Amino acid sequence: MHVIESGNVAAATGVKLARTQVIAAYPITPQTPLTEKLSEFVEGGELPAEYIPVESEHSAMAVCIASSTAGARSFTATSANGLLYMNEQLHWAAGSRLPIVMCVANRGVGAPWTVWNDHQDTISQRDLGWIQLYCADHQQIHDTVIKAFKLAETVSIPVMVCYDGYLLSHTYMPFEQPDQEQVDAFLPPFAPEHFLNPEAPRNFNTVTLPDVRPDIHGNTAPGYMEIRKALHSDLRGAIGEIEKIDGEFGEIFGRGGEPFVEPYRCDDADYVAFCMGSLSYQIRDVVDAMREEGTKIGVMGLKVYRPFPDVAVRDALAKCKGVIVLEKALSYGNQGALFADVKSALFSAETRPFVHNYIVGLGGREIKTEHLYDALTESINNEAAIGDEPQWVGLKM
Repeated sequence: MHVIESGNVAAATGVKLARTQVIAAYPITPQTPLTEKLSEFVEGGELPAEYIPVESEHSAMAVCIASSTAGARSFTATSANGLLYMNEQLHWAAGSRLPIVMCVANRGVGAPWTVWNDHQDTISQRDLGWIQLYCADHQQIHDTVIKAFKLAETVSIPVMVCYDGYLLSHTYMPFEQPDQEQVDAFLPPFAPEHFLNPEAPRNFNTVTLPDVRPDIHGNTAPGYMEIRKALHSDLRGAIGEIEKIDGEFGEIFGRGGEPFVEPYRCDDADYVAFCMGSLSYQIRDVVDAMREEGTKIGVMGLKVYRPFPDVAVRDALAKCKGVIVLEKALSYGNQGALFADVKSALFSAETRPFVHNYIVGLGGREIKTEHLYDALTESINNEAAIGDEPQWVGLKM
């Protein structure tokens, strides 16, 4: 069924089709219409779930931790400072290996206050131990939410589905909504191996000693460091699961095939613009214009940021002459976080392109197509002069 709706509704419909059992939510712009739509689904009987309104984002994640520990498929959503308010609980969810799914409608972080889009909120949380997936349009939002539940429950790691506030959350686009039977065939009921059960009592997340120790059965149990290594190893292993799940999704729904990066006119490209979210689609107009002028350039949108798919990124970019990373966030005091990750991925390549960094659109600053054209042209024509220093697009002072 084809639907024309907002990105928030595309996300909410995916949550409904995933047969989510517990939703805990606190409103925050620009996420609010997503959870409002879910409350309508629950109230109208379309989604037989527990909808729990809470007094803060910290409590929303606490409820999801509790419900997931009890064996229920759990969901929440947030944005910006709401995501930061969850921070302690986000670490807890990852360390507990709970397969919670959370949508983040990306928005700039205060202070100073802004309600407009950039990626600083989720990029600042990249080291939580959560999987982070980024979407470029409404179809990707809808599909990624469904895939996120299967991924989270396969690897026992929580997943963020990230999409641009307003640019995607509030705009209307067509997307295809699958039948419930198709989703049920792809996503089986949540059946955790370990969960709170009065018939089989057990302890969860007791104080862990620095070193290994015997458990109640006399078997050697991991210490804190071993637990952390396991999370890291399983995050790296999730790269293979993402590819596998994307293939399974494609067999049922006929969409997918590009689990890590989405290329546009990159087959013969000497230069590639590299970014995340809706920006990758906006840059396509610039790429088309530069192609008409004879410049062999393409654009790639990164869809998986954590775990970082370094091999896929290296293989996609290593043969280019230059990579221009454009991003809506900054690792303050260093450079763009995505830029640093791309350089790291390319470090082991036999031949390496130059890599430049452009910071765009912070706090919702308008990203004009002409400015993107100027940035890409500048990068190509001034390789040696730019170096590693981030370049700022759209500054007015």
